[in-house]
Amino acid sequence: MSLELQLPAYIEKIEELLSANGELNEVVSEMENSLLAEQVAILLEAFPIVPRLSIWQLLSAEYQKNVFVEMKNESRQMLLNVMDDDSCFPLFDKLDANSLLELTDHLSDRFIEYAVTKMTAKQREHFKEAQDYSEDEVGRWQSFDEKRIPQRLKASAAKKACSKGVQTLTDVIYVVDKHSKLLGEIPINKLLLIEDDMPLVDVTYQEVQCLEATKNIEEAADEVILSGKSALPIINEEGCLIGRLDLHSAYKYRDQQKDTQLIQSAGLIEEEDLFANVWLSSKNRAIWLGVNLLTAFLASWFIGLFEATLQQVVALAVLMPVVASMGGISGSQTLTLIIRGLALGQITDANKQAIVNKELKVGAINGVLWATVIGIITFLWFENSMLSLTICIAILGNILVASLSGVWVPWLLNKLKIDPALSGAVILTTVTDIFGFVAFLGCGTLFLL
Repeated sequence: MSLELQLPAYIEKIEELLSANGELNEVVSEMENSLLAEQVAILLEAFPIVPRLSIWQLLSAEYQKNVFVEMKNESRQMLLNVMDDDSCFPLFDKLDANSLLELTDHLSDRFIEYAVTKMTAKQREHFKEAQDYSEDEVGRWQSFDEKRIPQRLKASAAKKACSKGVQTLTDVIYVVDKHSKLLGEIPINKLLLIEDDMPLVDVTYQEVQCLEATKNIEEAADEVILSGKSALPIINEEGCLIGRLDLHSAYKYRDQQKDTQLIQSAGLIEEEDLFANVWLSSKNRAIWLGVNLLTAFLASWFIGLFEATLQQVVALAVLMPVVASMGGISGSQTLTLIIRGLALGQITDANKQAIVNKELKVGAINGVLWATVIGIITFLWFENSMLSLTICIAILGNILVASLSGVWVPWLLNKLKIDPALSGAVILTTVTDIFGFVAFLGCGTLFLL
């Protein structure tokens, strides 16, 4: 089953739940049997907190735990806020290390302490090990389900270990020495062909592509996805095997990054729930509305420098929004393309100038085209050739500046470790607005007065 429902299917399921009334129990039961926990976590976000809680309470205890782990942080916190502790604590029973690590940064200490006490000794050890790494390091994201076999064993013992069951996305076993140092890997299908009494020390291992535990998680995720393997082992600085990063985790991280960029591009917090607290949502959005207001006042100040020109040539004020709009749209097109390229690792120092040159050419072509069109419309409207020439120059210049800014603004923000999806649009709009107004009103002053 696909992880994501198609849009019509989501709409149908939401409407079915909203109209269930007395049959809600049956609908929820059917949903639990047919949908993955990840899908239900997404569906629940479509409901205000009261009906959401009603649906939640009809889910089985084990299914609630699975859905809870898959929820966004804010959606999870909303549930915890409306339930008493006696209802909350069972959600943290027997969590594995990876699940608790995903929740740690947004949970109260009492829940974390409770979850740790309910873990097995082995999971507590894994949890402690992973906490030694920062959120940017792959060691924090590792899973502890790798299949490892000591080199001193025979092939028969390795086969027996595999017969007890392996985790999904497992197609190799890792061979380690007595100090857990990774020596190599053996594909499971090759292991089955080895004679039972052959010691693993006599088997030729495949060379292993490893990830160091301190490697950046973003780079590590890309390396796993491009490796052609179902998972890559993770080693510490001594070369000892400590875990692995599989394709599921790598793609999950990448999807989270895309979601984060999409949400932040609108000036929202990373995981704002559709029905989040009104005051919290207002506060989060007010910050970026304030930033936008400051940039708007800055643009207005530049317009104020040409107050005398505007008083004498009213047509300039009428046409100003056209100049700002064309620059903003042109720049946002380039900005979107560059942010996507940065997210996918397609843009480097080596090809940056080529991209700038290409975008300037595109800007020049569109600039000449639309400056001509707008110039003709302006002449037919106001019957003033100098006004037409003024807006032609301003449109062409603003589209060129927008194309250049669309490349350089996200590039520089990325170099400064600032998410370009979060602040790029605000800065770009400020640049194009100010340049467009200054160019238009400046040319108007020269040509029309």
